[in-house]
Amino acid sequence: MQVPIRYGKDDVLNINFDEKNLLGIFNPNKVEKFDEAELIKKAMRNPINQKTFDEFISGDEEIVIIVNDGTRPTPTSKILKEIYPKIRDKKKTFIIANGCHRDPTEDEYEMIFSKEIWAEVKAKGEAHSHDSKNDEMVYLGESSNKTQMYLNKIVANAKKVIPIGSVEPHYFAGYTGGRKAFLPGVAKYETIEQNHKLALSHDAQALRLEGNPVHEDMVDAMKVLTHIDVFAIMTVLDSDHNIYYVNSGDLNDTFYDCIEKAEEVFCVKIPQKADIVISVAPYPMEVDLYQAQKALDNGKLALAQGGVLIMVAKCRTGIGPKPFFNLMASADTPQKVLEKIQEEFHLGYHKAGKMAEIGLWAQTWAVSDLSDDEMRAVHLKPYHDLQKALDDALGEKGKDAKIVILPFGSMTVPKI
Repeated sequence: MQVPIRYGKDDVLNINFDEKNLLGIFNPNKVEKFDEAELIKKAMRNPINQKTFDEFISGDEEIVIIVNDGTRPTPTSKILKEIYPKIRDKKKTFIIANGCHRDPTEDEYEMIFSKEIWAEVKAKGEAHSHDSKNDEMVYLGESSNKTQMYLNKIVANAKKVIPIGSVEPHYFAGYTGGRKAFLPGVAKYETIEQNHKLALSHDAQALRLEGNPVHEDMVDAMKVLTHIDVFAIMTVLDSDHNIYYVNSGDLNDTFYDCIEKAEEVFCVKIPQKADIVISVAPYPMEVDLYQAQKALDNGKLALAQGGVLIMVAKCRTGIGPKPFFNLMASADTPQKVLEKIQEEFHLGYHKAGKMAEIGLWAQTWAVSDLSDDEMRAVHLKPYHDLQKALDDALGEKGKDAKIVILPFGSMTVPKI
């Protein structure tokens, strides 16, 4: 049988193998389609534990709108299409919640805002790209876990803030969305580092919120926002990146309200674990190795002990933030990576830790645009031909090896 695999935004890689080997191709679940504009309008009219959007934006106070960067599939432009006419003439600042990521490219700005709205926002000078290391920060307090909450001055000094986010499974925070707009979104580098060190816990995993130290620390840290009036807009996307659900209102209430809808889309049931898993980081989540790693972490949930996990990720801009790469490149085995993390932690090491843990019990291979040396440095067996990688895996695991394919591996959480 032949199966097409998307590679980056526009390319397709076709693979051929015996149908008897296929355990299944598991996409996010098919769900009902809705009129997206109507979903958004309805959510604005019926907020959860908050005044209506029109009431929220009334008055002359400046409004700060937090939007996700270009590595997230959040349908920001669709939300803005509906609400921008209402805030066009308001005093406002859009802040890009980069966390510790790089600034968006011009193409990414147009993807985030839409070409038309971005042209207007850019001309007015109403957008700021958050820089966790160099922007002026304000200390607002600390969480029970002693994470010191330094937020970008633009947000910390605001009276009205509108975070626009999307909720889907996240490999160590449980789920994206909600509180992540502030931490890590617009937080200081050291604040993010303190929170993300908790990702080394085995309880920091996809779908888990209760007992997840990363999530619980973020939620607890939100108590420093009591002086800010927050109107959150949260979305859940389907596998076609269409809006499946939207709500608005209180930051935490909107987040938790989206969880059930996100599980309807992204949690898939598989009959058993496979010998070979092909997990794809879809556009735009294949932007770099740092982001694409999520496909590995979800893919491992479908993989049998000693199996081969093949990550397919274009990594069109390269490695991404370097600390995790430098750490992995400095150790010749996954075990030594974990030992180094125990000695000293820096932001990015959580990513290295999650990758190294898989290497203790399975083989990790990759098909990407990265160089062979770059892939080997992070303990990935390098390929540039997916068919060759699959043939080699079948040769190693045997003619009866079972294969699972996750075309949206970054967002699909397999469950037995």
